[in-house]
Amino acid sequence: MGLPISPPPPAPAGLLDRCAAERVTGALRGPHGCFYLLDGAVYCVEGTAAPGLDILLIAAGKVPPQGWQYAVERAGPQQQVAQILVSEGWLTQSELEICHLAALLDAAFFALPLPPESTSFTPGTAHWLGVVRPISAGALQQATARRRALLDRLHPWAAVDSSPVIPVRPRTSAAPTTGRQRRLLDRADGRHTPQELARLLGQSAFATLLDIRRLAAAGLVQLPPAPTALPRRRPGACLDGPDAPASEGHPTPTWQLPVPDLLDTADPDIALLVRLRTALEENL
Repeated sequence: MGLPISPPPPAPAGLLDRCAAERVTGALRGPHGCFYLLDGAVYCVEGTAAPGLDILLIAAGKVPPQGWQYAVERAGPQQQVAQILVSEGWLTQSELEICHLAALLDAAFFALPLPPESTSFTPGTAHWLGVVRPISAGALQQATARRRALLDRLHPWAAVDSSPVIPVRPRTSAAPTTGRQRRLLDRADGRHTPQELARLLGQSAFATLLDIRRLAAAGLVQLPPAPTALPRRRPGACLDGPDAPASEGHPTPTWQLPVPDLLDTADPDIALLVRLRTALEENL
């Protein structure tokens, strides 16, 4: 599913700013994600476009899948999954804060801006992960704007954002690539989009988009074909019949076509046709 990758930055007096000014606590749910707030600060963001903290930690080998499930079950209604991960020794507090901030910023990039007409607020709703380290609404929006500016520098290759990634074998020596870009090229099979590759590899969806655009700019990822414009139908043409080749201006009706010089007007039948044609032209 294609999502809006680079919309205009949110307005200075957006919904998050209002929540921060009013120091609200609860869940602000938009079309592409949900922001959890505590006294006006954002402490969790959930979205469908970016991998969650669980995917990032498991892919990095920091937390085994069974360890994550254990923490979720043990937390219960207390909603302190994050602290259980630390208390059980799978993560240090610093590792938890860094990984959590990375997941929060990644989800926020795709969930902002929040259009007022399709956003709802539920006061008092908390996130099951618990509070790790909140970030102010202003700092979150500034970080998102900086990321959007980085992506927009590669805007000519935005067509690859929501298309399956198809690697291109270079004819000459390949452009230099990073380790993360090489992993993307190795996993790309022409069926998975950048966001799907991010989930498969357990890495930032934003960083994946940025790398795919850079690879497209270097000619290492195939650009999808431009959409083909539908042919313009002639006025009055039959809707289910074949279209005639387009001509300059309006097409000339067949009965107005000039009579060829080779016609012998001495022939009575031909002379009659010529007179009928002349009469029709004079009465139009």
